[in-house]
Amino acid sequence: MSYRCAIMGSVRPAGRHGPVQAVTANGATMRLIHTSDWHLGRTLHGQSLLEYQAAFLGWLLGQAVECQAGAVLVAGDVYDRAVPPLEAVELLDKTLAAFARAGIHVILTSGNHDSSVRLGFGSALSEAAGIHLRTRVADIDRPVVLADDHGEVGIYGVPYLFPDAVMDELGADRCHASVLAAASARIRADASTRGLSRTVVLAHAFVTGARPSESERDIRVGGIGDAPAAVLAGCSYLALGHLHGQQRVPVPGSATTARYCGSPLAFSFGERHHAKSVTLADIDGAGQVTTRLLATPVPRPLREVHGRLGDLLARADTDLANLAGAWVKVVLTDRERPAAPMERLREKWPHTIALDFAPEGGLTGADADLARLAKAADPVEICESFVEYVAGAPPDAAQRAVLRKAVEAARRADGGPGREVRAGLPATVGAGDA
Repeated sequence: MSYRCAIMGSVRPAGRHGPVQAVTANGATMRLIHTSDWHLGRTLHGQSLLEYQAAFLGWLLGQAVECQAGAVLVAGDVYDRAVPPLEAVELLDKTLAAFARAGIHVILTSGNHDSSVRLGFGSALSEAAGIHLRTRVADIDRPVVLADDHGEVGIYGVPYLFPDAVMDELGADRCHASVLAAASARIRADASTRGLSRTVVLAHAFVTGARPSESERDIRVGGIGDAPAAVLAGCSYLALGHLHGQQRVPVPGSATTARYCGSPLAFSFGERHHAKSVTLADIDGAGQVTTRLLATPVPRPLREVHGRLGDLLARADTDLANLAGAWVKVVLTDRERPAAPMERLREKWPHTIALDFAPEGGLTGADADLARLAKAADPVEICESFVEYVAGAPPDAAQRAVLRKAVEAARRADGGPGREVRAGLPATVGAGDA
């Protein structure tokens, strides 16, 4: 079986760029690979991920060829920043060129991390190579149309729609649900005009009921960041991006299959339990969708451990020995903050990249701190409170002596011994002024 690709526009006829041959493993279905949230250029606690992102993209190309996919769908957040580093731009350029040489179509939308203008640059030229960039509102109802033995499948790309920026152009209200509903209405009208009974929609959005992770950027407008899945219903497959955990999303009252494919790599320790993957979607002649997950390469596992420093180091050669090859986050529970903890941890686990403190018994609450400061007449007491907060224990006698000397030196520098300081304020400030 062969695929032919036509870039559909108001004045562009089907097949203008000629047929592109591809073969699927099952001639009865349209096969697509759904991915998103590459975040090229992102770091993990200061560790560059570009090497591992490049490895993933090479793997993805291999999977597309091996699985004989008709196209790869990328649902936004291609880059991590609106102005990505040069190395990330070069990686994307090489990747898309490799897909073009392999004859595999890529349909790519912009996400909330991307600059739609920068990502969409050269879209008319890349279109001729089978790289279809959908980064503008004007392109929402301009599908990429693939054909299999059962007929045509229209693939529509919806970029991230920031309500304030697009509401006028779409004739919508200032909320995510309204702009997505307006985009969906355009798609349905276009598909009806073209006679497309099987459609796929890529959308970068937060759909109500889906499970977020800690590493996604907040996209709330007017206090609301999500939109009901029903506003995007009516297509055969809804390929979602934005959330980093793969999951199926229910679309009540609709036959639409909706999925977040998730990010291919973990971008926070909150994602350490995620099984990262891309989604392989097969669409049959009736528009029914079957999906399965293709596990992505794992550069290093992420591990998080809690405990006292001495106890953790003692376990580093026993039950925690497997942490040596992982990226590690350590949460220390020592009541007093130990000396040089990161250096000591890295002697056992060289890829320790994050360190946090959660002392047994908890940190002093903010209200209690403010109450103590309000009662403190001596600035030395205030300094002692700060040391206790930072170190996790009150200063000892020697430390208190150093603090008192520092306060006395500051008083002399501020106007001599006759100038008193009360709770951090010069004595010349009156009670009403304070």
